[in-house]
Formats: sequence, C-alpha cells, structure tokens
Amino acid sequence: MTADTTDADLPRLPFPRDDVVDPPALFAELRARAPVTPVRTPAGDVAWLVTGYPEARELFADPRLGRSHPDPDRAPRISGSVIFGGPSGGSPETEREQHMLMRRLLAPAFSARRMQRLTGHVAELVAECLDAMERAGPGVDLHETLSFPLPVLVICELLGVPFADRDRFREWSEGLSRLDDRGHAEDSAVKLHRYVRELIDRKATRPGEDVLSDFAALATDDAARDRLAGLGSGLLFAGHETTVGRIDAGTLLLLDRPDEWAALAASPQPAVPAAEAVADDVPAGSPAADRVAAVVEEILRMAAPGGAAGGVPRYAHADLDVAGVRVRTGDAVLLAPGAANRDPREFADPDRFDAARRPAHLAFGHGPYFCVGASLARVELTEVFRALPARFPTLRLAVPRAELRPRADVLTGGLRSLPVEWDR
Repeated sequence: MTADTTDADLPRLPFPRDDVVDPPALFAELRARAPVTPVRTPAGDVAWLVTGYPEARELFADPRLGRSHPDPDRAPRISGSVIFGGPSGGSPETEREQHMLMRRLLAPAFSARRMQRLTGHVAELVAECLDAMERAGPGVDLHETLSFPLPVLVICELLGVPFADRDRFREWSEGLSRLDDRGHAEDSAVKLHRYVRELIDRKATRPGEDVLSDFAALATDDAARDRLAGLGSGLLFAGHETTVGRIDAGTLLLLDRPDEWAALAASPQPAVPAAEAVADDVPAGSPAADRVAAVVEEILRMAAPGGAAGGVPRYAHADLDVAGVRVRTGDAVLLAPGAANRDPREFADPDRFDAARRPAHLAFGHGPYFCVGASLARVELTEVFRALPARFPTLRLAVPRAELRPRADVLTGGLRSLPVEWDR
C-alpha cells in the first residue's frame, strides 16, 4: 500500500455499533468518502475495506482475489480467528481448483431435490420448536428455544450427526469461533474435526441417507477421510452458526415493524406438510409464499449480525484497480456485505425495510464463492417466518431493546439471548 495508507490514524476494526442488527454507522461514513478505503484490522494490520455494493459484488467474483496468500508468512492478519484470522492453506495456483472440487463434492448435499425433500421436515421441526416455546411461555429466550436448536436440528439431519451430541459440538463450534483465545479456538477445531472423522469412519460400515455417509463412500484412504472430515466439520460449524444469527436478527427487524409482523401473522398458513408430501406445501407464486419469501430476502439484506472481523477476508493474488484504488499483490481486502447491502447507490432508502425490493443482495456473497448453503438457509428462514408470527401474533421483546448485546467475541456475532413474551 502507498505511504498514506499506513497512517496510524486509520480507523480500526471493530467499529462501535449503536444497534445489534444494523451495521456500524462508520461503514456508511467511510462509504460516502470512498467505497474502498484502508483500515486497520483487529490484529493491527492494514486492509482495504470494501463498503460499496458494486465494488463488493465485483470483487467477490474477481479471480484475482482468494483466501490463500502468495507469501503466507508475510500476509496481513485480520484477527485472532483460526478461520478468518489470516490466509487459508493452499496457494494461489491451486486454490481455485480445490475450491471447485469442494463445490462438486457438496453439490449433491444442497441439490434442489434434496432441499425440496427437506423443506417439509424443516416445517415439522419449526412446529416442534414453537410447541416447546408455547409450553414454556408466555416468556422464553427465543435464542435458546428456536434460533439455536432449529438450525442444529436441520444440519444434524442433513449431515447425519446425532442431535444428542449437540451440546458437545456447540461447545466446539463456539470455541472455534472465538476471536480472543486462539489456543482455545485451535483446540476446539481439532476436537470438532476428530468428532466428524469418527462419524465418517462409523458410516463407512453403517451408512445412512446423509452427507457424511456420502463422504464415507467417497473416501478411498485415511488421507481422503481426513480431508472430507475437514469439509464436514466446516459444514457442521457454518451450517448452523450463521443461520442462528439470522433468525434472531430477522425477528428483531420484524418486531420493530408491527405492520409487517401483523401482515405475516394474517397470511394464510398451510398445515405443516409431511416430509413425504412436500409438493402439497404452499405453492410458489401464492400470496403467502411470495410474502414470506420477499420478507426473508429483505431480512438477509438488512440483518448484520456479524462479529468483529468487519468483512469477508480476501487476499490479492495480483495487482488490481477498483474504485480508483490500486490493490497490490498480497494486500488484504475485507468485503463487507452488511455495509454493501445498505449502499444507497443500489438500494433506495437503504435503511428502510421494504419487502417489495427485488435487487440482489450480497448476504451470501457472489460469484464462485457464493455460499453453497444459501438454499438451506432460505428454507429454514422461510419456515421460521411463515410460522412464528402466525403462532405468536402478539410476540414482543421482554426486555428494553438497549439491553440486548451482540456477541463481539465470536466470528459469527449475533446475540447471546433474545427474551420475548406474548399474550396467552
């Protein structure tokens, strides 16, 4: 970077937040000055922060950016995270090929057919969580009764992980996500990997209809099983952690907008379909289906539950120019979807919740790194926000909004609790 970008006065991540859902106000201030601007990372190094929508969309798809680094020992550090704290393994020469191989391995797990088959079961799981809420209420912690258990139930179903083990891998997942204790995070990563490897070994002789059984059938030797266990542990972590935060944030966004909540509550709600009768669910194009789907997309655009890293890290594999800025080979780049999704150049009145919008958001990224689990997250969020307002039309926060606190010490952010209540 040029000399003026290493100034000690550069804004340093994480930026202060006024709200647990909205992105930090400094994102908008920086974007107004320059959509690509230098900042200091939580680790103290310099990175380019991308807060503009067209710039972030362009860079998500740019093949000159990746997770690996040309010289890993000299790579700028992002944070203490073992996941996004620095460059990934691999090299710029092999990263794209390895990434495409990973996506080919995962394609069957997230196929349209598998997602359609899963949809009915997700609706049943949502109903079970809401039944538990009703029995425990009229006041509960939504985070513990719905936002956390639902994605865990779903990812367990998809991967073939025993739900009875949820407390074990929850501990490891939270440890893995820590930003303030790298030793603990590394130990958690090892334990989670070992656990998934043991499951794959077991499924080699006792397979089921699940992703880890697919992996067991693909593995030809111990090295292959280790690689697939790494992929499986990543899915187990990412497959529930990020969706948990979206359910919490989406609920808050809707509770802040009583008219939207009331409209969802009043929409015709289908009976929970049997897993084998998904075709009888609300048909695409019906008013109820369209309303919920549109609301989910606006939640994905607006919710910003992310942690302290500030954005999705990339490293430049070659010099490139964007928004009048020269990014040099080896520079760190932080793509900030939460900020880009509030860019007024792309979204009119971007801080207003408007389910009628149709422009594409960047909540799942863009291009070859587009989140492979996006379809699963949409299935879960759709079922939650189809059923939750209908079951609890009088749902409201049970504590003042100011008492809610984001989890700033973990990569995925979100909330530790979401106390709610309702009228019987």
